Amino acid sequence: MERKKSDDFDQDDDQKPQHNKVLVEAAFRNQAVPPWTKQITVRAMVTSFILSIVFNFIVCKLNLTTGVIPSLNVAAGLLGFAVLKFYTAILTKIGLLKQPFTRQENCVIQTCVVASSGIAFSSGTASYVLGMSGVIAAQGDGANTPLNVKNPHVGWMMGFLFAVSFLGLFSIMPLRKVMIMKYKLTYPSGTATAYLINSFHTPKGAKLAKKQVAVLFKSFCGSFLWACFQWFYTAADGCGFVSFPTFGLQAHAQRFYFDFSSTYVGVGMICPYIVNISLLVGSIISWGIMWPLIEKNKGTWYSADIPATSLHGIQGYRVFIAIAMMLGDGLYHVAYMLIMTSYSLCCSPKTKEEKTLESSSPPLVNPSTASTEAGTEVLSENYDEERRNEHFLKDQIPNWLAFVGYVGLAIVAIIFIPIFIFRQLKWYHILTAYMIAPVLAFCNAYGAGLTDWSLASNYGKFAIIIFSAWVGAPKGGVVAGLAACGVMMSVVSTASDLMQDFKTGFLTLSSPRSMFFSQVLGTAMGCVMSPLVFWFFYKAYPLGDPDGPYPAPFALMYRGMALLGVEGVGSLPKHCVELAGSFFAASIAINLITELLKRYETKYKLYRFIPIPMCMAIPFYLGSYFAIDMCVGSLILYLWQRKNRQQADDFAPAVASGLICGDSLWGVPAAILSLVNVKPPICMRFFSASANAKVEKLLSGD
Repeated sequence: MERKKSDDFDQDDDQKPQHNKVLVEAAFRNQAVPPWTKQITVRAMVTSFILSIVFNFIVCKLNLTTGVIPSLNVAAGLLGFAVLKFYTAILTKIGLLKQPFTRQENCVIQTCVVASSGIAFSSGTASYVLGMSGVIAAQGDGANTPLNVKNPHVGWMMGFLFAVSFLGLFSIMPLRKVMIMKYKLTYPSGTATAYLINSFHTPKGAKLAKKQVAVLFKSFCGSFLWACFQWFYTAADGCGFVSFPTFGLQAHAQRFYFDFSSTYVGVGMICPYIVNISLLVGSIISWGIMWPLIEKNKGTWYSADIPATSLHGIQGYRVFIAIAMMLGDGLYHVAYMLIMTSYSLCCSPKTKEEKTLESSSPPLVNPSTASTEAGTEVLSENYDEERRNEHFLKDQIPNWLAFVGYVGLAIVAIIFIPIFIFRQLKWYHILTAYMIAPVLAFCNAYGAGLTDWSLASNYGKFAIIIFSAWVGAPKGGVVAGLAACGVMMSVVSTASDLMQDFKTGFLTLSSPRSMFFSQVLGTAMGCVMSPLVFWFFYKAYPLGDPDGPYPAPFALMYRGMALLGVEGVGSLPKHCVELAGSFFAASIAINLITELLKRYETKYKLYRFIPIPMCMAIPFYLGSYFAIDMCVGSLILYLWQRKNRQQADDFAPAVASGLICGDSLWGVPAAILSLVNVKPPICMRFFSASANAKVEKLLSGD
């Protein structure tokens, strides 16, 4: 799923515990806050680099399998804490520690790692980049001319990412005080990460973090060894535990089975229940009901001689109905965010606190001058906010730097991209995109602050259709539209990520400068690592094969959107347009019903049980196997919470992160073995009784 939601161990807003007023900064009032130059340390950058490699492999694998990516903020914060805590503990024992490990340094590591893995998402290696390739173009049966095909290569992918990935950082930077201090936007992921990091650096939190690291390591080892064990049974396609017919052979033929993937069991433990249920509902509607009914009309609705992978056959229904649902859901949320943003900025009355903030600078607080009463230190009720405001305003980044940076980088991209990378795009196409992008970046960052949803991929989808239609098929409109998607997605995605990091820095007293520069460094790491990791998979496996281990579902979907832009809907199979239009409208209607129930039905809170259209659309193309994995993860979490809620809340994220990391990192040695032509020794395959009898007869020579 391309929209990323926060670490949501509480499954909805109504289940979140209520807390009394707690002064978080009181626990740190006797600790000096290091200057921003000492928050970005060599050891922090080395740790970030190592963890970035790990997280890039994880995100790349998730992108290439289903595209469902959970928030990895908790894992990044926890692993960053564990690595540096271990390193500094050793230096302390031998008496060589010169600078203590602080929460600000922990925040820098988390920011850098998440920025790097964020590029693995926004780089589009498994979506718009792979969608340009000849492999995916061959499945599309349209616009397969040389101008509409561009195969991936490390060189141009790196150059493109360096040209487009940094503009988003400058587009939104001048609004950091407005977003964080004036409007006090929540940014749930940034807030949750900040409180996690703050808790690690208290005595009680450090003990819990040590236990969480131990649990994560055990989970990681178990997942890695299980993936290694499964490898021995996968000598050919269709072999191994991944093809185990859990619910019978007929159900397996419709992609209903449990494939023993610890990655997606872990993802299911992190994602909210409603996400996993939505995936399962979408699987039942599509593979359980719709596709079998449509296939009965084979020869009438579409030619019986067309291959199963052709967009003019059953694959066309799968892809374009899924696209319609995604576009309907995306259009609704974009419109909703624009309306809410406009209303909030123009019509909402200012609070007393906001007026005070506008009229005067925040008070500077020196903890040593706090009042005392009967020998006990008494702190102001607003002590946390006052201290955070002080440090957030301390190290300013001049607004002229943001303007010069954005304009300068835009000029470089406008010149560099059309000449050296995508000749299908002209300078005025990119100029248009960069004139629109800051407005969309603001809307996305503001919306993410309210809801934690990033709509970067939705803006990218609209860019595909608009720019591909603008350029046209004869001039390479397919590649132009997909490249424009990359330009738009990179700006919008990195802008909201930066604002999330500013929120995390605000709550941990980390300098805005250290947050900005760690984001820049993480982005640079991602621009190098993401293409290299993708290239590793690209050379080792047949990417984009619908029946292979890495189907990369969004590659064909994104190319399908570009084909819609250049060819229109006339080439789709019979009744596909009507069905797609119906699901487009249904997607908008479901969102409207959910919003109305949120506002007007508060007794039973029925909105919690309405599926999410974006999630429902993903299995329309892929099938339900990964949805079943994720529902198993949800079931494990649910039973664990029923037995011991506190233990589940403390350790479930660590277990889930270990499952994801272990299974994903097995992909590295598996890919190396594939590159050197080392094959698994066993093929475990499943047959019906009649088919098995035929096989035995054939083998016996009777």
